[in-house]
Amino acid sequence: MIHDDSVPASPRDDTLDALTPAARLMRALTDPEVRIEIPYDDLPRLSDEELGTLLAEAHAVPESAPHETRMLALALKGASGDRQPRYTPDACRRMIEVLAARGEHQDWVNLMPGMQALEHCTGPLPDLSGPLRTLVESLLAKDSVRQLYALITIAGLGDERLLPEVVERLSRDLGPIVADEIAVVAGLPRAEQTQLPETFREHRHISPTSPADAWHRSAENPAYAAFARRALEAAAERAEAIRAGEIPYRADKAFTDREITTLGQAARVALRRDEPWLPDLFDRLLPGISVAPTTARTLPSQGLLYELVRAAQDFPTPELVTAIRAVRGTVRHAGVPKQLDKMLKKADAALAERTDVALRLPTLGFDADGVLRRELDGGYAAVVTVAETATLVWEKDGRPLRGVPAPVRRDHAGAVKELRDLVKRVNAQLLTLIRALEGGLTVDAVHPYGWWRTGLAGHPLARTLVRGLIWEVEVVPGTWRAVLPETDELPEAPEDASVRLWHPIRSRPDAVRAWRDLLVEGRIRQPFKQAFREIYLLTPAEEETRVYSNRFAAHLVHYRRMFALFRARGWASDLLGPWDGGEQDAAERTLGAGQWRVRFFHALADWEDEASLAATDQVRFARLVDGDWREVPLTEVPPLVFSEAMRDVDLFVGVTSIAADPHWTDGGPARAYWERAGFAELPESAQARRDVLERILPRLKIADRCALDGRFLVVRGTLRIYRIHLGSANILMEPDGSYLCIVAARGKGEGKVFLPFEDERLSLILSKAFLLADDTKITDESILRQIERV
Repeated sequence: MIHDDSVPASPRDDTLDALTPAARLMRALTDPEVRIEIPYDDLPRLSDEELGTLLAEAHAVPESAPHETRMLALALKGASGDRQPRYTPDACRRMIEVLAARGEHQDWVNLMPGMQALEHCTGPLPDLSGPLRTLVESLLAKDSVRQLYALITIAGLGDERLLPEVVERLSRDLGPIVADEIAVVAGLPRAEQTQLPETFREHRHISPTSPADAWHRSAENPAYAAFARRALEAAAERAEAIRAGEIPYRADKAFTDREITTLGQAARVALRRDEPWLPDLFDRLLPGISVAPTTARTLPSQGLLYELVRAAQDFPTPELVTAIRAVRGTVRHAGVPKQLDKMLKKADAALAERTDVALRLPTLGFDADGVLRRELDGGYAAVVTVAETATLVWEKDGRPLRGVPAPVRRDHAGAVKELRDLVKRVNAQLLTLIRALEGGLTVDAVHPYGWWRTGLAGHPLARTLVRGLIWEVEVVPGTWRAVLPETDELPEAPEDASVRLWHPIRSRPDAVRAWRDLLVEGRIRQPFKQAFREIYLLTPAEEETRVYSNRFAAHLVHYRRMFALFRARGWASDLLGPWDGGEQDAAERTLGAGQWRVRFFHALADWEDEASLAATDQVRFARLVDGDWREVPLTEVPPLVFSEAMRDVDLFVGVTSIAADPHWTDGGPARAYWERAGFAELPESAQARRDVLERILPRLKIADRCALDGRFLVVRGTLRIYRIHLGSANILMEPDGSYLCIVAARGKGEGKVFLPFEDERLSLILSKAFLLADDTKITDESILRQIERV
């Protein structure tokens, strides 16, 4: 036990009430006779130094301690998550002694608390040579070594013989790639060693990524950056030697577990630096580790393949994402393509946030108009044209054909496959570009006008997508001019002038209306919702709650659907379920170039595996300050960051709420929620839907049978009048207000209605409107029975 001025010891006959909060907590941690209720309100009031001293003792609490003591230790560890504790020299020594004692009795010891204590010690470090040697020797005796950097750093603080012993032992056991890494890390000053981030693949479900700023520090370290290239080159050479038969092939044994971890870290550093040599290296390495040199369906290293994809999730580049997609099409193992598809979704979402590299597109041989023509024997030609998507058409003597002609299939099978793969690759790049452009909205990405004009607006692949979006050009300093290249001439501006995507939150309402009218009248479909983009402004209720929003709280949602949306939109969240810690979580996403974090709290409401329900809760924001997340009042969040974050949360709730489930028949509180929310006031996403309908309804052939009435589209059929809710698409029938259930597959919509953006719910509403406007022609008995009930 530690006794110092920050946490004074107290005699056993002192009453707990007479102690300071810190002393009371220390007493509860160290005296098995003391039981206290966890004072959650007091934990944030602890000083950083008090928290550090308490943490050292919290890590000493054994598994055999009373339940209340263990819960208090967990609460203190949790309280340190968004703070930077500081440690007195005595607290530093206590932490290392605790870890050394654990190392002698446990299979694994997390060194990070010790590293934190040593890095944030408030005074000169005490003599730690004894406990450090005990700790290091116990770790080296384990079956595997984890947290390599921390082990090297801690060894360097022991006696002068300890670090050389560790380097020699690790280099002998872990292979040449890791030996090179060990030598580099051991040669760094201690301050630089502590900057290197640790990853341990065994615990990626707990900590899926390392902090971006930690990888930034590694990438800026010249010695480690040079090692990263050597390591990846060595890996590519080994993969090529296996393919050439110079190294015997053994399935999934090309690299050891530690080598995979090391290469994953090297890849992240190189990707963070966006090294120019990386594309060629990945083109060598990825095929070599994903396809066996024999006819076997195994891989030389499935582990390294997945680790490199995880690196692409952390620091994606368009070249790496494209290379992974190419490998996905060649790997023979039955389960790998499906797993890669899941992982690529997260990489795509992450690439959208990395706008500095995501807009980089090769021309791939296409001309300025987005056309690539390949002449073949016999007067045949293949023409690939890029508009919103890439399409492949075959010609004979200049005349288009319906499909691939038989002579071409027979004589040019390789060219057919190559061109089809090209179409897939272009479409993948266009999808990546769309996500990158939309992701740039949250960081207010700005580009030089000269580069934008040629590199995006004039790019043969990107031009059609870019021209359908509204842009702002800073024609003179401080003066921005909005322009839609599809209909407007580009303004005169200096080559180094700034250009950015227009966002409705920066414009007057009349300007927003004008852009929306222009898109509908010109039948211009945008690649993503921009002019009709929802705007979320701070409400009086949110100003009153200060640090959290309840705007989307108290909804019941299909949990698995929402969890899938989290991943699709680039949010990180642990899976809820009937296991320890699985009752609740906060999905989170970083915005604003990584400077802002939004968290969406939710909890398990009903567990039925795939049919589980969750209840939604608060939304909170934090800002990155000196490497730590600090929760801030909503009034301090930039309006654009707030709006884009709340737009995602609206999407999660709107798409997955049971209120939008036409099959919902359960009773109890869930049914009460369904009836209330299924016809409730419209959120911003449904308001945007209403705005579109106001413009397109007069153009429809059923216009004389439709009208907007508040939150409903009213459709006058012959048999009944129907009120379709613009949020849930649920239907009420007049005159009795009864509910009409129509599942999506049964509604036959017009199919040719122009929409300025993709919206499945709006398409469903229109599909139902067309069906009900002509209700005398409905033949589905289940629908007719409901309509004719009165």
